[in-house]
Amino acid sequence: MTDPLRLGIAGLGTVGAGVVKIIRQKSVLLAERTGRPITISAVCARNRDRDRGVPLGDYAWEDDAVALAKRDDVDVFVELMGGSDGPAKAATEAALAMGKDVVTANKALLAHHGTALALQAEAAGSVLRFEAAVAGGIPVIKALTEGLAGNEITRVMGVMNGSCNYILTRMENAGLTYQEAFAEADGLGYLEADPELDVGGIDAGHKLSLLASIAFGTQVAFSAVELEGIGKVSIDDIRQAADMGYKIKLLGVCRMTGRGLEQRMSPCLVPQTSPLGQLDGGTNMVMIEGDQVGQIVMRGAGAGEGPTASAVLGDLMDIARGTRLSTFGQPASSLKSVTAARVATPAPYYVRMALVDKPGALAKVATALGEAGISINRMRQYDHTNEAAPVLIVTHKTTRAALDQAIEAMAPTGVVAADPVVLRIEAV
Repeated sequence: MTDPLRLGIAGLGTVGAGVVKIIRQKSVLLAERTGRPITISAVCARNRDRDRGVPLGDYAWEDDAVALAKRDDVDVFVELMGGSDGPAKAATEAALAMGKDVVTANKALLAHHGTALALQAEAAGSVLRFEAAVAGGIPVIKALTEGLAGNEITRVMGVMNGSCNYILTRMENAGLTYQEAFAEADGLGYLEADPELDVGGIDAGHKLSLLASIAFGTQVAFSAVELEGIGKVSIDDIRQAADMGYKIKLLGVCRMTGRGLEQRMSPCLVPQTSPLGQLDGGTNMVMIEGDQVGQIVMRGAGAGEGPTASAVLGDLMDIARGTRLSTFGQPASSLKSVTAARVATPAPYYVRMALVDKPGALAKVATALGEAGISINRMRQYDHTNEAAPVLIVTHKTTRAALDQAIEAMAPTGVVAADPVVLRIEAV
């Protein structure tokens, strides 16, 4: 009989418990599909006594994740603890140093240390896999590293944080303010312990940096991702976008340009009729454009026990079958250093501002835009009862740099009552 693939699982939260359940419930199916049994030797978590809804008495228990990673009866270290440093990093490095394979769902760890860990894995002859770290149950890593490996990727974009998509969807469908929708999502347990990881775009930015590395053969460069969260999006923005045939999404986009690698995670307007515009609730969607395949769209659950555990099992089953792939789709030593480029691809922009209600205010705004080379496509001024007059402007195609120049020029005029809300209108 073929020797089993023996696992050490560190982290028994939602995902870790889900992995244990699948291995216990589907052991025969997994063995049939891989040609060898997949078993659990030992586990590790902070609290031994917590009820996780799955029996753990059959497995050895380690209090220290590094000790688990070094066990002789562990072939694959499964890191499901989370965190960019601390025990997750130490235990992953220990496993790789022992020549063991590693499967992780930890996007923060890889966003900050992915290149170094990939180099360590390569030097040790080990495999480091992370399908579960990006878009939950959607097999986007496998698509990029395998199915689309013959393509030159031109653009990757998508909605990669279900919590933000839930908030924006509730604002639109239920007419909730941002604060109301945020409180609802938090009450349902959809947000991280530090909500800024979600609503600030950080979680999704981690994922985008990993996809960019695979798509464009670059070292992971999370620090080069332009991040903007959804906190400034108001119910007025949601309604105005809908009136123009758009929806607002926290959208990640990366592409390689002549200036370098563009990576941004920010709220954007997308057409209501597009696949992204029709994406509601906590679902994720990733769109990949390649020179041979054109555009493909993948949609599915971006988080949760079942979908994320499913992605972990996909990696484990590849290892059980003997599939050995480079972490980011090519040898880590060949990944290029990143020249970061601020997004300069022209696009229309949505600009909402509050103007001081006095004669000539609108003319000064138009002058600042004109002097920056920006033409106005449409403009609306709304009724108001206080001293600030709400104005909505949609520009023709321009760059964000030109728009920032215009906004900076407006400041000394004294006619802008608050920082404008600026949202890119993305062609999808």
